[in-house]
Amino acid sequence: MKVDVGCGPNKKDGFIGVDRVAFAGVDHVCAVGSERLPFEDGEVDEVHASHFVEHLTSKERFQFVNELYRVMKPGAKALIITPHWASNRAYGDLTHQWPPVAEMWFCYLNKAWRDANAPHTDAAYMPEGYACDFDYTVGYGLHGSLATRNTEYQQHAVANFKEAIQDMHATIIRRE
Repeated sequence: MKVDVGCGPNKKDGFIGVDRVAFAGVDHVCAVGSERLPFEDGEVDEVHASHFVEHLTSKERFQFVNELYRVMKPGAKALIITPHWASNRAYGDLTHQWPPVAEMWFCYLNKAWRDANAPHTDAAYMPEGYACDFDYTVGYGLHGSLATRNTEYQQHAVANFKEAIQDMHATIIRRE
């Protein structure tokens, strides 16, 4: 089973669409982040969530990743795409919630990292905290003007130019 969370009117082909709004193509209307996802435990193989998470409050982000962990099979992957925090895409849309999504957030989704560095955010100590365990990788979608530039210049731009990175592409993988 493949699920597109926050799909809006542009559900990904071959995916089941979930959104807060009953747009054409949405299969399940659900207040993601405050309601349970409409799937059984461990039945989802793949998740896609593009330009969705930044619309959730901090509390809803906890709920969202905990629900992903509940419904995903061990080893299942979720691709989460958000505006990069240093791009005006992150703060130009007033429906985006504070804080913007940053690379560091994905560390908190890993139980071992959380236990060593931020145990206070775990559900064991904070009832609405993280109850998930994901491995993760983070990559970037660069500004179109950088596409034809060499790797060295791209790396320089990423390190020094505010709008060089437009989006973050994180893959989270459900641990056993």
